[in-house]
Formats: sequence, structure tokens, C-alpha cells
Amino acid sequence: MRTPVVAREARVRAPHPLRTEGVRGFAPWAGAAVLLTDGAMLSGTADRWQGGWSETAVQTHTALLLTVPLAAAAGCWQGGRERRRRTEELWTTTARTPLARLLLAALPVAFWAVAGYLVTTAVALLATWPCARGDRPHLALLPGDAAAVAASALAGHVVGRAVPTRLAAPLLAMTGYVGLGVLAADGPAAGRALSPAALAGVGELPVWWQPWAMAVWTGGLACAAVLAYAARRRAVALLPLAAALAAGTPLAQSGYGLWHPDPLTRRQVCDTSRTPAVCVNARYGGMLPQISDALSGVTDKLAGVRNLPVRWADHGGAPRADEAALPAVTPLGWSAVRGRLTDPEQYAWEAAGALVLRGDCPDEQLSGRVLTADDAVRHYLAPSPVRDRLDGPEPHDAWLRETRAARAGLAGMDEHERRAWLSAYFAARTACRTKGIPAL
Repeated sequence: MRTPVVAREARVRAPHPLRTEGVRGFAPWAGAAVLLTDGAMLSGTADRWQGGWSETAVQTHTALLLTVPLAAAAGCWQGGRERRRRTEELWTTTARTPLARLLLAALPVAFWAVAGYLVTTAVALLATWPCARGDRPHLALLPGDAAAVAASALAGHVVGRAVPTRLAAPLLAMTGYVGLGVLAADGPAAGRALSPAALAGVGELPVWWQPWAMAVWTGGLACAAVLAYAARRRAVALLPLAAALAAGTPLAQSGYGLWHPDPLTRRQVCDTSRTPAVCVNARYGGMLPQISDALSGVTDKLAGVRNLPVRWADHGGAPRADEAALPAVTPLGWSAVRGRLTDPEQYAWEAAGALVLRGDCPDEQLSGRVLTADDAVRHYLAPSPVRDRLDGPEPHDAWLRETRAARAGLAGMDEHERRAWLSAYFAARTACRTKGIPAL
């Protein structure tokens, strides 16, 4: 005996309305909008972050300046859907409570907005993976960032239901963007600490509890707004509000203390096979071989020269007495892009300049003879076709003749004589005994 068709169809469970809203409604388009917006912003600045884990984390976190207002606007638009369709009265006849109806429409948008942000972040991390030359992925901010995106979508949904105008969504997006931007740029310390898009610094880490406190702060405010609007007993909104205040208080009190320098920035990785040694910051320690190669021409010419610094160093502060400052490869996008030096010749020229200008001598000691000697040494160690060009207007002919003669004099010495001259030069220049610089 065959089972009636009606009976067979009754056994098939209808899809949950939440699934229908999440797959067929406006929510996937909201996620796509977040994905495209964040992706466009990150791709346009790839040279500045695709080579450092800290830079990537800062850039994806900074994307919240766009993501949070966009998610709020998407939630707001979804919140006004029933008003635009003129089905508000029809919805009130269903068996679901107002809170259930609100969450049924709001949660898919929040989910897809967070998904769009997380996918963008994952793509950025994957793009950085082959280019990073040190450090490790920075994921500490993700919990607070994801919670802020979801909270903004939920809070925006409440605004969309409460404000009876189609302009609510774009106005909310503009207000959120301007507000977050002002807090990030010029806001007080407490205000910046409470902003989910507070700008993080490269080479800085949040204290361990900051992302979780931020998640409770933003999530608590959003939940309080939802419950105050749609719950049968609106007094229950006081519970998430109290949690938000409990999390926001230490955030506001800590201010700038929420961030601390990454201990890795104080470490260095060195190549001691050369003199001076080459020490790079551990955040990009993988670049040591190419930096060392770029400076090989300088160190080869300094073989046997005395009174040199012990090393080129990059530890985030002023070089010590026995060090010269290593030219910085950060901010990314200038000297280094995607883990590679953009111009090794220019880098070597800057490193030679750091050797020459080690002594912090007063201006009155920097006579024309001293500056001419500085130029000759830098040109000998790392000639640059662009930086060392000797051409100019007529009034500078005398200076040009002296500079050309000094360069030719240093280059024309034999090896023993040049080593002795350079040893005397570095001893006098470092100690600011400029009168002791031998003539060329």
C-alpha cells in the first residue's frame, strides 16, 4: 500500500526561518558588501602591510572604521524592512514574540557582516604569510573586532525599527564613520579606549583582557538596546547594560595603558661575520641576509679600518655609543615592500651616512672641510648615482671643485694609506674632534 503524498510531504521538516533569512534574504548581500569594502581598502594599501604581521593586524583592525558603520547601516536597513513592505501588522499576528521576530531578522545580518570581516582578515593573513620575514600572526584583536561588528549590526537593526525613515541607514553610517574617525584621531584617551576602532600602533600589543572587555562592552550595549526595545520585561536590559559598564570602566580608566610594546621589537638578529656587524630588528629578522648583502660593499671597503662602531643596530631607540643606526625598513612601503628591499643601493648609501654622521657635533664644528670629508667618505663607501651627483648653478663651482677633488683624493690612495686615513677620520668624527680630521 502506498503512502499518501500528503503524508510523505508532512514528514519533510520545513527549513527553519532563521536559515531562510540567512540564505535568501538581504543578509548575504550585507556580508558581500563588507567583504568588498574591506577588501578594496586592504588591496589599495597592500604595500604598507603585506610583509609584516603587526602591520597586517593593524590594517585589518583599522578596517573597522568602515566595517562598523557599514554593518550598522545594513542592520538598520534590515530593521526597516517590514515598514517598507507594510507588513508590520501582519507580523504581529504570528505566534512569535517581538524579541524572537527581531532576532530572526537581525541575527543573519550580524552573522554575515562578521563573516565578511573575518574572511577579509583571513585573506590578508594568507597574503602576508609568504612575505613576512619574522614575527608571528597577531590575532589577539579578532575577538573584540568580530564582536564589535556583530554588535553594530544588532544596534543598527534596533535603530531601523525605531526610526521611521529610509534615510536612517545612510545617516547612521555617516554618523558612525565620522564619530569613529574623530575618536581615533583626536579623541581623549578614555574615548579612544572605548572605541572599537581605536587605532593600534605597529609593534604594539593589547593587554590580554582588552579584546574580551571590548567584546563585552560593545556586545552588552547592543544586547541592552535589543532587550529594551523588544523584550516583554524591559527591565532585563539592565543585565547586559551592567555587564557593558563593568567592562567599559576598566577600558576607560586604562586609556593608553591598554597597549604595550611587543617584546620582539627589543630583540635583534645579527650577522657578526662583518665589521661592523649588521643587526636587524627581530620583527623582520628574515631580511637579515639581504640587508647584509646590501651592506657587503660597505663592509668590504672598511676591512682593516679602526675606530668603527661595533654594529649597525635597530632596536627601536637611539643607537648606543658603540653603534650606528641601521636604516629602517619600516614603515613598510618605502624601503621594503613584501619582505624585499626596494633599493639595496639606496639602503647602503643611507647606512654609510649613518657611519659618517655618528658624532652629534655642534654646527659650529661642521666647517666646509668637514662636510667635504663626510661627502668623500660616504661616496667612497656607497656611491649613489642619484644622491651623489655633482651639478649645480654657477655660484657653487668652488664647492663642486673641492668636493670632486676630495672624492678623487680618497679614491686615489693606496689601500694602506686609505685605511690609515679612514681610521683617523672615524676617530676624530665620532669624538667630534673635527680639527683632527686629516686633509684630503
